[in-house]
Amino acid sequence: MIVLATVVVTLAAALHIGIFVMESVAWARPAIWKRFGVADQAAADTTRPMAYNQGFYNLFLAIGAIIGLILFGVGLHATGLALILFTMASMLAASIVLVTTGRGYLRPAIIQGVLPLVGIVLMLLS
Repeated sequence: MIVLATVVVTLAAALHIGIFVMESVAWARPAIWKRFGVADQAAADTTRPMAYNQGFYNLFLAIGAIIGLILFGVGLHATGLALILFTMASMLAASIVLVTTGRGYLRPAIIQGVLPLVGIVLMLLS
């Protein structure tokens, strides 16, 4: 079970790294900002600093999960598990907040929240 839990947590981290790339690195591309529901180039330019900042939040959560997995893997089980659970819970909480912003955000919230939720459950069962 721990192998499956590790894979799911790794996938959650990878997803958040992907979100970081979209928000902080590739935001200037219309295909990216349109994916986030931004209406036009002017709005994309206005929201770029916010997206840049938000992307780093996603990156830091991913890094926390990866460090947690490393700590767990080298035998620091309690510390690694605590860090993994904290970062997965933060990712899940962020997806819940995303749902509260409007019905149009349900799909992205599910995409963002399912892996952390499954990761939490699997880590606790392992």
